[in-house]
Parts: sequence; C-alpha cells; structure tokens
Amino acid sequence: MLISVVMVTWNSAATVRHTMDSFFAQNYGPKELVIVDGGSRDETMEIVKSYPQANITWISEPDNGMYDALNKGFQLASGDALGVLNSDDTYHTPFSLEAISRGLMQADTVHGHLNFVTDHDSKTVSRRWRGQPRPKQGFKAGWMPGHPTFYAQRHVVEKVGLFDLALETSSDYDWMLRALEVHGFSTHLIEEVLIDMQQGGRSTSGLASYLHHNLEALRARQKWLKVGLIDYALFAKPLRKVGQFLAAKPTSL
Repeated sequence: MLISVVMVTWNSAATVRHTMDSFFAQNYGPKELVIVDGGSRDETMEIVKSYPQANITWISEPDNGMYDALNKGFQLASGDALGVLNSDDTYHTPFSLEAISRGLMQADTVHGHLNFVTDHDSKTVSRRWRGQPRPKQGFKAGWMPGHPTFYAQRHVVEKVGLFDLALETSSDYDWMLRALEVHGFSTHLIEEVLIDMQQGGRSTSGLASYLHHNLEALRARQKWLKVGLIDYALFAKPLRKVGQFLAAKPTSL
C-alpha cells in the first residue's frame, strides 16, 4: 500500500532536515511525503526543495494553525494509508514504515511505541511511551494511542473527517477517539518503537499546556462519549504516564 506521511512545517529549518532524512531512509518503497508549510520565513522550504521531489507533495501558504494544516495535508494525500510525522520528529529505525504497513494488514489503524528525546543528534531519551492494547473501556479508561505512531487506512480517514479546529492542542486525541470509539474501527499495537519525538511540542512543553491539553481531551469525551463534568479518564490518563517518566533514565539510543 502507498503510505502518505503528512508533515506540517513553519520556520522548521533547525529540525526539518533530521525529519526528512529519516523519511527518505525508510526501506519501505511506496511512500509519499506531504508537506504543508505555513509560509515559513526561514530556510525551511529551501531545505525541502533540496530533496528528491518525486516522493514529495508540498504547498506553502498561510494557515490557521497546525490542525488546519493537517486538514490540508490529509486532503492532498493520495495514499492508501495516512499518518503524521512532526517536523521535529524522526522515525526510530529505517524499518518503521514497513512495520506500519504490516500492521495495517491486520487492522484499520495501528499504533506503537515512541521515545521522547532531548534532540536528534544525541538521541538522549527523556521519556518512553509504550503503547498498550486497547482496554475494554478504551478512552473512558484513560487509554489513548500515541498520535505520532497512529496510522489509518484511507477508508478510516474518509469516514472520520477533518481535525476539529476548535481544539488547540488535543484535536489529534479527538480524531483518534472518533475513529476508535465513535466509528468503531479496529486498531493493532505494533510492539516496537516507531518514532523519536523531540521534547517540547505544544502538548509537552510545560505544566500549563499539559493541563490545557487534558481539559480539552475531557471536552472531547464529553462531546462524543457523553461523560460527566469530571470523569475517570481525567485522572487515569495522566496517571498512565507516570511510569513513562520513572522508566526513562537518560540514555542515548
């Protein structure tokens, strides 16, 4: 299957080369990189244009934020399956897309493990996210897949639709919730690290953003799962992550 990888950029010159190198290092053949640039004012697009263009589709224009850009990317993508690679993240090994392709032969969607790293030169691990099989209560139990590892077949994307622009930092959570809970698509856990995610994204850059993300996630559950003003997942979701920090003694991988 052709896998479309959507990447959003905006003044990403400091990191985008790491990301693109990891895409082109993938040994999986039928792949497409869809880059949606928000009108960068640095060298981002010069770097993008320096790579072989046969596997790249790109646009560069103003947008209304990351999720608006992702919506554009999903609409541009031509693949049989789609996923997101942030412009400051990389694939963990050259075999990540191959593992994703194998997983998508077993389910409508896949997800796996990821490492949070301080930077892509040292690959020092600050936190280890280990995906878990979906429990009976799913999102109500505080479970969620790691979005950078989440890939879906095209029929899922067409059914679920666009990212919700009313959510500032958790529209990816809302999108996965709709796919798995509202529409009932299946998911398969890939038992390996797929992504190295650079620490410092909007949902991981501080306590305030973390709290904001979790309150938005609650709003998504209230809308789609009809939970109350406070639900079990509001506490269980953060508690599931405690072990990730305790297990992540700084190491270089």
